Amino acid sequence: MGRVLAERLGYPAGILDRLPSDAVDSFAGVGYAFDLARLAAGEEVLDLGSGAGMDAFFAALQVGAAGRVVGVDMTAAQLEKARSLRQEVDGAAVTFVEARIEKLPFPDRSFDVVISNGVVNLSPDKARVFAEAARVLRPGGRLAISDIVTETALSERIVGNSELWAACIGGAAQQDDYQRIIEEQGLRLELMKRNAYRFLSERSRNASDRYGVKSVSILARKAESAGRGRPGFGGL
Repeated sequence: MGRVLAERLGYPAGILDRLPSDAVDSFAGVGYAFDLARLAAGEEVLDLGSGAGMDAFFAALQVGAAGRVVGVDMTAAQLEKARSLRQEVDGAAVTFVEARIEKLPFPDRSFDVVISNGVVNLSPDKARVFAEAARVLRPGGRLAISDIVTETALSERIVGNSELWAACIGGAAQQDDYQRIIEEQGLRLELMKRNAYRFLSERSRNASDRYGVKSVSILARKAESAGRGRPGFGGL
């Protein structure tokens, strides 16, 4: 967790210095996908499973005062912490909303980019997550996420282990299935890279070695569609 992990994964130290230290200390992501997201000033960004807010604050610095970032999380304590840290990021338009990533409370075509870090593997309905991401993205919008996948299917014993779920292994999908699910929701996979992420516990390392568990970052894009403008943000 924390800054050591973030820097190892590729987060620039100079930007981490500008983020709330408590958010950085709580970081528990599995990769770095901002190099794929290529956020631009004025864009609107949704962070699925925003936790204490580090990635949301990171995104806010990149999109600037003209942009907007919304973090979604279902955990009250995480939302409370993220909201309390919001004032430490000068000029950033960041909002944190309580919701499940399988059922997003936003209109269609509300965001330019959807980001997430180490969260989708925890959902039992990944197809629904990516369907919702595709729905809220504008035509041509980008999905830039980091997550845990496997090279071979996990055994029932692994899937049923609560410790390995908490370690982001128990819920991980096989890489080919993960890619298929994304593309079935109307998102075109453009790039997948492996991240320098290591598991610490012996049980996690054993599962990783046996099933090829690994962290990847993914860039996918929603198809362009003519004649559809940018809707309002809905007051959030």
